[in-house]
Amino acid sequence: MMALSGPLALANLAQIAIHTTDVIMLGWLGPEPLAAGALAASLLFPLHYFCLGVASAVAPIMAQALGARAFKRVRRAARQGFWVAILITLPAAVIMWHGGAIMVWSGQAAPTAALSQEYLRIVLWGFLPGLGFVILRCLVAAHYRPRAALLIVVAGTVVNAVSNYGLIFGHFGLPRLELEGAALSSVVVNLVMFLALLGFVIRDRRLKRYRILARLWRPDWPLFMEILRLGLPIGLTGLAEAGMFAFSMFMMGLIGTFEVAAHAVASQMAGIAFMLPLGVSQAATIRVGRAVGAGSATGVYRAGWSAFVIGAALAGGTAALLWFGDSMIGMLFLGGGASQQPAVMALVLQFLHFAAFFQLFDATQAVAVGALRGLKDTRIPMLMATTGYWGIGTGSSIVLAFGFGMGGSGIWIGLILGLMSVAILLTLRFRWLARRGLR
Repeated sequence: MMALSGPLALANLAQIAIHTTDVIMLGWLGPEPLAAGALAASLLFPLHYFCLGVASAVAPIMAQALGARAFKRVRRAARQGFWVAILITLPAAVIMWHGGAIMVWSGQAAPTAALSQEYLRIVLWGFLPGLGFVILRCLVAAHYRPRAALLIVVAGTVVNAVSNYGLIFGHFGLPRLELEGAALSSVVVNLVMFLALLGFVIRDRRLKRYRILARLWRPDWPLFMEILRLGLPIGLTGLAEAGMFAFSMFMMGLIGTFEVAAHAVASQMAGIAFMLPLGVSQAATIRVGRAVGAGSATGVYRAGWSAFVIGAALAGGTAALLWFGDSMIGMLFLGGGASQQPAVMALVLQFLHFAAFFQLFDATQAVAVGALRGLKDTRIPMLMATTGYWGIGTGSSIVLAFGFGMGGSGIWIGLILGLMSVAILLTLRFRWLARRGLR
């Protein structure tokens, strides 16, 4: 489990570093560009997580097929995964194109919404290549070969940092595009990473036998519908979680610009920390799925609980980093302007402490949902997640922040309660399914 989850987690860290670089450099421009980028992300991320969840349904299908040694099904899953990615990108692109109007309608400031709109209309062109990269990464991970994706993402992160610095601030002879430069850099990097991983899959000695681009136009409707049947609940689960965090950003926007900027920093760090247990979750999906395909109930049980142990250990480390490294993190994101923005800095430190506290719950629910996906159990976890995130998490955030006047602190406490409830429900469900399989 550690051998598989390690490269996956590192690849997740490298991939989120692309957006983190945007946030850091936009923070150097000032609170207004940072707030605009954060609001754009609050709309982009729910869409991304939904589409990512739908596309990632190919992972348990591939894993179970490999466990059962049904190799032709692996190729068909990859091919139909591309079909599904195209299908779900179309409505997402329409929403991103009109993102500014959506933000104004929700009560955000018009100037900030206009800046966010510029970012979204550029970054949407990298949406489909990003989903294609996810499908290919599922393919290599299902074969226990995630290192190629890791190396490609690391290289993409470096290129994005350099191009961001040039396009945002006008260095290296490039035009100064500020927020639009960050979006353009992300599009180019997503496209290059997809093409690089596709080239690896086509040329690799073990993977080229699948010929995943052969007869790409040929439909396989039963498998296409299976991906949608599994993927839609996964996507809705991701949408429920990402939507909870996105709605928290909108609530922060109703409180003030400083709260939005500080929330953007703390949320970004929480997202970075989440990449480690997410890697364990992805590994759990593969390991549990291959055990299911091989007909090993003991393998399912061991794969799932080893993932829980590793995820908890990683969460403890990231929680300590957020708690004790709060000042350093604030200086990193706010740059030299931290001393001129004491109010924002104080909020950043406060929100980072909350983010540290819910790391254990976030890691637990991530690993649990990954293990359940390996069993192709997606509908009940979706209902549990939706109830916990929105019924408990968002509901308590609204009450605490505005009913009890706790402001930003109330919003973060509500997020913690939502994550805690989902973590408990999903863990109990995996325990029940795993023990039933052993019996």
